[in-house]
Amino acid sequence: MSSDPGNAPAVVVRDLHKHYGPRRAVDGISFEVPTGQVFALLGPNGAGKSTTVEVLEGYRARTSGEVVVLGTDPGRPTPAWRSRIGIVAQSTKDLTDLTVLEVLQQFAAFYPDPRPPEAVVDLVGLADDARTRAGALSGGRRRRLDVALGIIGDPDLLFLDEPTTGFDPEARREFWTLVQRLAAEGTTILLTTHYLDEVEVLADALAVIDHGRIVATGTPATLAGRDTAPATVRWRDPDRGWRSERTAEPAAFVARLHAGGGEPDGLTVHRPTLEDTYLELLRTPAAEVTR
Repeated sequence: MSSDPGNAPAVVVRDLHKHYGPRRAVDGISFEVPTGQVFALLGPNGAGKSTTVEVLEGYRARTSGEVVVLGTDPGRPTPAWRSRIGIVAQSTKDLTDLTVLEVLQQFAAFYPDPRPPEAVVDLVGLADDARTRAGALSGGRRRRLDVALGIIGDPDLLFLDEPTTGFDPEARREFWTLVQRLAAEGTTILLTTHYLDEVEVLADALAVIDHGRIVATGTPATLAGRDTAPATVRWRDPDRGWRSERTAEPAAFVARLHAGGGEPDGLTVHRPTLEDTYLELLRTPAAEVTR
């Protein structure tokens, strides 16, 4: 795995547009993905995520704007550039009757410096299915094979599009460990997912796209001021029943409750979750979006 000179951003997007006649699927978005980070691109269906990712992968031409991926314009891809990216799409067609290991051995031959196929089989948790035909795998196991194909070339940049769809909770957590391992090894990862807990665990930074525009960027902890947003304190008052109070200083408020009569019954403190923040962003009228 190589690194970019000067540790330049792995992805640079400036004023990207993609239009289909009068429809603006992507309407002037800009963001960067630092090398070695896990970057999540979030948004509802039809927001422009997939179109943006396809432009970055070199599979869709843009209408205008500047895009640089691993130092190259993906609109003019080269074989050497393609060997440096890995793609795990939402779904792929069934392969032949080759076994899992044979499929990986075949794909490894396409890359100049691939990971050993046997090591990749172990890495994605398919050791028990190494000699199982790909067409016989269950949906979740097939998804692991998709991931294996995305990383067999030991890419510098990995695109993960809804990677844990069909995974049970245990498999999802195993996959998170794999992503964290790849990131620790220096792989840059661009992730699209509808699982906000996945973003909370994996992403170093994120952008939210809606109606073709970036409506917010930040980290999972700080998105749209989430870390400084008021908290809701809820407790049961012996005389007045359940009460709640929104406050920017929940610790001080709780201390006052304690001082007034000991431990309040049923006390909870709720700060906005990443999902709360995300949904609020999608409810914000486009005219109020800061670009």
